[in-house]
Amino acid sequence: MAATDVQEFIQQNRALADQVENHRGISETNKQWDARREFVLRNINEFEEAQIDQLLALSMVWANNVFMGCRYNNELLDKVNEMADGIVVEDAPVFKTREEIMKKVVRLKTSIFPTMHNMF
Repeated sequence: MAATDVQEFIQQNRALADQVENHRGISETNKQWDARREFVLRNINEFEEAQIDQLLALSMVWANNVFMGCRYNNELLDKVNEMADGIVVEDAPVFKTREEIMKKVVRLKTSIFPTMHNMF
């Protein structure tokens, strides 16, 4: 769903859109909510009414990973990324793992102090 598709879907399914709108987090920015709402709307037909909480939880996992860099197990991330396939988040933040940061620090130290690299 492109942004125009989402708006069209919302207009055609006002009651469902209003129901989904009730699940917006108080601290979510418009950018975060627009993406998470699209995630929910794309996948809502795959969940029965009794499973909507599960869908909302999966949408939060996806949004937390995309916008805050939260890490989850690979199986869960694979699932939510598959569910989000095609959702475009412009200017999404890029996060580095602790390992990536530490490798850079070690490379920097060995380049600055090449003769002392065994000390680090």
